[in-house]
Amino acid sequence: MNGVISNELGTVIIDNEVVAKCAAMAALDCFGIVGMATISVRDGLAKLVKGDSITKGINVKIDDENKIDIEFHIIVAYGVGIKTVVSNLIKTVRYQIEEFTGLKVKNINVYVEGVRVID
Repeated sequence: MNGVISNELGTVIIDNEVVAKCAAMAALDCFGIVGMATISVRDGLAKLVKGDSITKGINVKIDDENKIDIEFHIIVAYGVGIKTVVSNLIKTVRYQIEEFTGLKVKNINVYVEGVRVID
């Protein structure tokens, strides 16, 4: 389902992909996040997503009450505090999405799928 905002001027429909793209850009601005990850069905290994497919590591669901659930699959930088990075990610994404869309974020779940050394 998509997000819907209605007022006296009309109706705005916000696609899940738009929310996912905004969430991805906000997440990539957070310190310690290397990128989004996808899990290979063939071998079960996490793969770093690059370029225009950054939304593949993010699942967005908008319920009937226009509340957003976001699920991130991320790869973090080696040597950072995962708890701190994830906490910062959740706060940043929640703020950015709510400001950008006007919709409320209900849940943000983060799955750390891997660790990478940054050169």
